[in-house]
Amino acid sequence: MARSTSTSLTIQPRDISNSRATRRLRREGRVPGVLYGLGQEPLCFSVDGRELRHALHAAGAVLELSGDGESATAAVLKDSQRHPVRGEVLHIDLLRVDLNKPIQSPVPVHLVGGEDAPGVKEGGVLEHVTREVTVEALPSDIPEALDVDVSEMNINDTVTLEALTAPAGVTIIDDPETTLATLSPPRIEEEPEEVETETELVGEGAGEEEGEESDAGAEEVPADADESGGE
Repeated sequence: MARSTSTSLTIQPRDISNSRATRRLRREGRVPGVLYGLGQEPLCFSVDGRELRHALHAAGAVLELSGDGESATAAVLKDSQRHPVRGEVLHIDLLRVDLNKPIQSPVPVHLVGGEDAPGVKEGGVLEHVTREVTVEALPSDIPEALDVDVSEMNINDTVTLEALTAPAGVTIIDDPETTLATLSPPRIEEEPEEVETETELVGEGAGEEEGEESDAGAEEVPADADESGGE
């Protein structure tokens, strides 16, 4: 999948402050961040949360930043922190890029056609092993994602990175033998061993009770039996 066109994003420089000021920014609907790279000094900024969500809707899109001191600066998302429950972005790191120089970037890997794979139809289990690979390309050429066709996979098949074809101008950096997906045989459900153990315990318990009753019966001997025998 090709990267989308550049998306504009308006940022406002901010002073490095305490956590109280950061919380106030978030209450106002803004997200704090840091912009760095290309040998320039890092810039702390904030951005409108709704505008940021729109800009990041296409993963890995080149961002065209505008604002005080950062007019028409190209950048890409380097990292982000999200709320563990709500999923909203709490902080972002942006990296300045030169659109005429290649960069390395992680790109998601998507499996395509899994429901059509013969092995899946036979009950096999398709496992997505590697979900992200590193590529090198010009910032505007880095793909949004790389699709891997697994529609022909049979049981016990493995697809490696070597089978993935990168778009023109994109070089995959990771080891070609990296496993992307496997298709394992159907999982057979076995009876829990606990059932057998419980059955054995019940049987042992019954035997012990019968033995106890037998022993008890053997002990019930008339008190005068020995005396009569002695006579």
